[in-house]
Amino acid sequence: MATMGLSVTLAEASWFKSSKSGPNCDNCVEVAYVPGVVGVRDSKDRRGPALVFAPGDWHAFVAGARSGGFARD
Repeated sequence: MATMGLSVTLAEASWFKSSKSGPNCDNCVEVAYVPGVVGVRDSKDRRGPALVFAPGDWHAFVAGARSGGFARD
């Protein structure tokens, strides 16, 4: 996804972890859906950088993860 000139504010985003993450999981990623993008950040570093994906790219990544497409031997 080309992001030149893209300005996204995630400061007010509502972040969440997967329901499969334990309640005390601090080694997880958090996701936020905001208009037009999906933000992903490290739960240990909430003030750190976040990755920003187009919704279609994010859904393709999640589908690949669910299908085992990223499994390591």
